[in-house]
Amino acid sequence: MSRIGKKPIAFPKTVKISQSDGIVKVEGPKGKLSSKLPQGITMSISDNQLVVERASEERLVRSYHGLARTLISNMVTGVSTGFEKGLEISGVGYRAEVAGSTLKLVLGFSSPVEYTIPKGIDVKVDKQVNLVVSGINKELVGRVASEIRSLKKPEPYKGKGIKYTGEHIRRKAGKAAGAK
Repeated sequence: MSRIGKKPIAFPKTVKISQSDGIVKVEGPKGKLSSKLPQGITMSISDNQLVVERASEERLVRSYHGLARTLISNMVTGVSTGFEKGLEISGVGYRAEVAGSTLKLVLGFSSPVEYTIPKGIDVKVDKQVNLVVSGINKELVGRVASEIRSLKKPEPYKGKGIKYTGEHIRRKAGKAAGAK
């Protein structure tokens, strides 16, 4: 039995969960999310507790048990509190600003880089170098943060670039001048 899969999901009274034709719909104060349940996976709800169950002991069904439970749990967390991912820009002259649904980044290239922010994602810029990517869909928040980071990954010599908040960049020693 999957240790993660058999854990019940507790959800607040402000969140409504429904299931029809293998699709789970989760509605809360921050918005609505829906996901398709894998074949062989079912769910049951009783007094603000949701339990994900599997129909058989087949290998494929067993592998989807914990995944389905985690996806539903992330949807419940997303519609009730939301998700955030922080990014830091370091480098002389590097900065960011949000204009409508476009993120403009000055990253040392010949022209500023423009990134279109997808629907359902909110990007806030603090002091031109700290970004906070937030939304209700955990997968989308992580993907957007990853795409922004990939525009200019931090380099190992000076650490210039975009990194996650709290990420440690391993530094390399530069050339030793005159050492033989």
